[in-house]
Amino acid sequence: MTTPALNTSALNTPAPTAPALRVVVADASIRPQRERLEEQLPEGTVVVWPEPRDRAAVEAAVADADVLVSGVCPAPTGTAGKRLRLVHAAGAGTDGIDTAALPPGTVVANTHHHEESIAEYAVATAVLLHRGFLAQDAALRRGHWDTPAYDPAAAWRDSLAGSTVGFVGFGHIGRTAWQRFAAFGTRGIAVTGSGSTDAAAEGLAWAGRTDTHLPTLLEEADTVVVSAPHTPATTGLVGAAELARMKPTAVLVNVGRGPVVDQDALYDALRDRTIGAAAIDVWYRYPADGHEGAPAAHPFHELDNVLMTPHSSALTRQTFQRRADDIAANIRRLAAGQELERVVTVTPA
Repeated sequence: MTTPALNTSALNTPAPTAPALRVVVADASIRPQRERLEEQLPEGTVVVWPEPRDRAAVEAAVADADVLVSGVCPAPTGTAGKRLRLVHAAGAGTDGIDTAALPPGTVVANTHHHEESIAEYAVATAVLLHRGFLAQDAALRRGHWDTPAYDPAAAWRDSLAGSTVGFVGFGHIGRTAWQRFAAFGTRGIAVTGSGSTDAAAEGLAWAGRTDTHLPTLLEEADTVVVSAPHTPATTGLVGAAELARMKPTAVLVNVGRGPVVDQDALYDALRDRTIGAAAIDVWYRYPADGHEGAPAAHPFHELDNVLMTPHSSALTRQTFQRRADDIAANIRRLAAGQELERVVTVTPA
């Protein structure tokens, strides 16, 4: 019996490979991490970097893309991205992504990693303001030694040790900030909307609900760290009546959102020295375009008891390196058909 010849053509045919992913990065904050991001992506991945503010260029780029890296995806962009499978924000906010315009089944994800840098900011600004270092720096530049060791009229300043830090909001930012403050020998207290914080487990003196315990927190705290999210319920949460409860030496640090602390009331309290000082990193106005514009309706810049920063508390190289790592890891999972992480929502199929 003759054995039929073996057809080896099928054996020599390479297995089909999945098409290379196409990734559009339209987030300026990730641009400095371009090499770090790209070197972690699957081999063959095509990455396009359009100018984020050029919406037409972004829309053209996403037309055949699988992934969009951006916290901004308006309806025209989502509609243009007919193949999109993942929209990944390089930060916590996803409110700029119009999910209704995305293809069915598109995953929307985000990444944080800002809590360590923001916590560092909260501690640093609290130290600067309690110790009066900004005022002393300004005075010494004029030749005046603003310290009671040289000027008996100069104020004695307070250290953090033994003081009370109150947290309005105790999520990942508040919790990390408390870990840093605790190293200075402070006492911690916190309020949250749910009141579910386990004070003993967190090493806090006490924790409670915002609607019932905020007045007590404001009366006890030497430093008040505001990291609560901005919602209709938290708009104006800290107003004139609340600021009036604070100690005249207290320092307020707002790293949440500007409108959580009423703008008019905060300016008045600082101007009139109802409270000692404030570090303000989140504002009431932002530049519509570019990098120029007053951050508020009031002249906070004229006050000597305010430390003003341009929403920069999270802006460290380390924050965005870790965000780039998260994004790259999720793109690798997508390419491998694995379950994605840091998912915020999935558009209905």
